[in-house]
Amino acid sequence: MAGNESPGSVRLASAAGRWVLAVAVLGDSLILLEATVVNVALPTIGRDLGAGVAGLQWTLNSYVLTLAALVLVGGSLSDIYGRRRMFILGVVVFVAASALCAAAPTIGLLIAARFVQGIGGALLTPGSLAIIEAVFHPDDRTRAIGAWAGLGAVAGAIGPTVGGYLTDALSWRAVFLINIPLGVFVVVAAVRHVPETRDPTHAGGLDLRGAALATLAIAAVCFALTEASGGLTVVIAASAVGVAAAAAFVAVERRAKHPMLPLELFRSRQFASANLLALVAYAALGGVIFLFVAFLQIALGYSALQAGAATLPITLLLLTLSTPSGAIAQRIGPRIPLTIGAVLTGAGLLLMAQLHPGDKYLSAVLPSLIVFGAGLGVLITPITATVLASVDSRHSGIASAVNNALSRLGQMIAVAALPLAAGLSGSAFENPAKMAAGFPVAMRVAAGVSFAAALLAWTTISNDVLSRSGTDTQQPPKELPPSLKRHCPVAGTPLAASRNSPSSSRLPAAKEP
Repeated sequence: MAGNESPGSVRLASAAGRWVLAVAVLGDSLILLEATVVNVALPTIGRDLGAGVAGLQWTLNSYVLTLAALVLVGGSLSDIYGRRRMFILGVVVFVAASALCAAAPTIGLLIAARFVQGIGGALLTPGSLAIIEAVFHPDDRTRAIGAWAGLGAVAGAIGPTVGGYLTDALSWRAVFLINIPLGVFVVVAAVRHVPETRDPTHAGGLDLRGAALATLAIAAVCFALTEASGGLTVVIAASAVGVAAAAAFVAVERRAKHPMLPLELFRSRQFASANLLALVAYAALGGVIFLFVAFLQIALGYSALQAGAATLPITLLLLTLSTPSGAIAQRIGPRIPLTIGAVLTGAGLLLMAQLHPGDKYLSAVLPSLIVFGAGLGVLITPITATVLASVDSRHSGIASAVNNALSRLGQMIAVAALPLAAGLSGSAFENPAKMAAGFPVAMRVAAGVSFAAALLAWTTISNDVLSRSGTDTQQPPKELPPSLKRHCPVAGTPLAASRNSPSSSRLPAAKEP
C-alpha cells in the first residue's frame, strides 16, 4: 500500500506518487511493448513455424481481438472490485500467457496463447490509467497522464528495436520471455505501493448481460476485420452478428439498473468526440506499426535489428514531446494540439509514401520518421487527457476501457484494411516488388485517415470548457464553487456537480494550469 496516502490526494512529486506512476507506466508498457515487439519478429516466426501471412496476421490480431473485446469488461470490473486488484490479476494472466507463447511449438498454439495474453491485457489496460485518475491529486492528474502517455508510448516505440535485437541475437521466443521479469516486478510494486480504489457509488456486481453483449459485439466486428481478405459470406455474417449484438447492448444498458457502461457518458460531446478521434487516429497509426517495419525488411533489405533501430527517432520524439504537449493542452485547451498532431502525423505518412528501394536512411527514411514522430508526440497525451477529464473520476475505469477498446479497434481496422487496399494480401506481402509498390498506397490511405482526424479534432473538440460544459449534457451551466473557477485544461461533462456527490471533491476537470 502507498503508506497513509488516500485516493485523490497523492502528489506526483512525492515518493508515493512516483511509485504509483512507475507501476502504472510499467504495467501499461507490457501491453504497448508486446503490441510492437512482435511485429519485427513476424518474418522469423513465419519461417520457424511454417506460417503464411494469414497465420502471421492472426498472431497479431488474436491478441488484439480478445484485448479489444474484453477491455470494457475489464474496465467495469476495475471500477466495481478494485482497480489495483484487476490490474494485478491482468499482469499475472499476461505473464503466464507470455511464457506459453515463448514455448509454443506450432503457429496454432502460439495464436491460442496470444488469445490468453489479450485476456490479461483487457484486465490490465483500463486499470493502469484508472489508477492514475483515481489516486492522484486533481492538480497533478494532467501531468501524471502526460508522463504515463509519453513513457508508455516510448515503450511501444522501442518495441521494434528490442524485438529486432532479441530476434537476431537470441530467438523470436525471447520477445515473449522479457515480459516475465518485468511482470513480476510490477506485481510486487503494485501490492506494496498502489492504494486500492473503486467506484464508491456502484451497487451490485457486474452487468453480465451487458458484458456478454459488449464482448460479442466487439469480437464479431474484430473477427470480420481479421477475415476481410477471406470469404465474403463469413465477413457479412460476423458483421451482422456484431451490429445486432451492439444494438442489443445499447437496449440492455438503457434499462439496466447498474449498467456496465453508463450511456450518459456519451452525452458529453467531449467524451464522444475524443473517443471517435482515438478510433480514427489509431487506425492511421496502426498502419505504420504493422507495415513500416515489414517494408524496411522486405523491400529495403533491412535486418530485423536494423528495421527496429530505424524507428528510434519516433521513440526520442515521444519521450521529448508527450509531457510538454500535455502541459500545452492544459494551458490552451486540447483542440489545437490535437489538430496539429494529426496534421503532422499525416504529413509524415505522406513522406513515407515517397520511399522506394534504394533510398538512403538519412536523406529519405529519417525525415519521414521525424515528422511522423513529432505528430505522434503532440497527439497522444491530449487525446487521453480529454477522454478522462470529460467524465467523473468514479467512472475512470470504464472511460479508460472505452478509449482503449476504440484504439485497439482502430488498429485492427488498419491491419485488416490497409494490406487489402494496397494489394498486399496473401503471398504479395512477402514479395519485395509488390511490397515496394503497395506500401506507398497504404501510407497515402493512412495519411488521409490522419487528416480526417485533424478535421474531426478541429470541428468537434472544444476549448471553451466552462461555458460549454453545460450544453454537452443538455443542461444549463451551473454556478461553480470559487475553488473551481480556474482555467480548465480539457473539456468535459458539467464541472459543477452537486457539492454533496461522492466525487464532487475530485472532479477530473478541476485542474490548475
